[in-house]
Amino acid sequence: MSLSLPLTAAKIALAPALLWQGRQVRRRALRLPEAAGARAGVVGAGEAALRLLIVGDSSGAGVGAAHQDEALAGRLSRALADRLGGSVHWQLLATTGHSSADALQAVQAAELAPADLLVTALGVNDVVGQVSPRRWLDLLARIDALARQRAGVRYTLHSAVPPMHLFPLLPQPLRWLLGAQAAQLNRSLAAALQDRSDRGLQAMPHLMGAGSAAALMAEDGFHPGPAGYQLWAEALAERLARELPQITLSSR
Repeated sequence: MSLSLPLTAAKIALAPALLWQGRQVRRRALRLPEAAGARAGVVGAGEAALRLLIVGDSSGAGVGAAHQDEALAGRLSRALADRLGGSVHWQLLATTGHSSADALQAVQAAELAPADLLVTALGVNDVVGQVSPRRWLDLLARIDALARQRAGVRYTLHSAVPPMHLFPLLPQPLRWLLGAQAAQLNRSLAAALQDRSDRGLQAMPHLMGAGSAAALMAEDGFHPGPAGYQLWAEALAERLARELPQITLSSR
């Protein structure tokens, strides 16, 4: 499950250009803050319908949005509350720069509230850090197992690695290579989960992989903007509401 031969060959052949471009991107990148606001709360009215744990990197932390209300956690909690007709209790565990290994350590160290559902937003920093697909799958499985053990999670939905080949910040050929590696992680995870009923993979919305992707991103050209977070959250909520109506606090 290592890099495919064409990707490996391309990486070796382009190594000088890729290293130079990587340094330039890090030097020139606009550094946006994580979204302001609480990292836990209740959205919606009425009887509790769901307890949600979100684990992620800078996109999970809401970089590109001013407040958590317009970032992934707030948008997803609101979309689920609207669909389920009750309140959603949510907790966010996400930090800029976190790889899946960092996220695993964060889950191990955090005080977790009880949760029915785990959503992960991880993978970009694993691609940047050249984490192998095998290692990435193992880390996600360990995060899932730990969340079940410590928070009572019953279903995990992994959000796919975004289409990095469309990130405006990244120059070519770095953009192409990281995009190909992101797609490889997604294919590996899809294959690993194809027979699982307790874990799933949700692809990014179609528009985030089309020509309008730049319009959905923040000014840094690397993170979603509020419109991107809204589209992303709606796709996740639609999937969860369709497949998981049984995950409610009242049924526990």
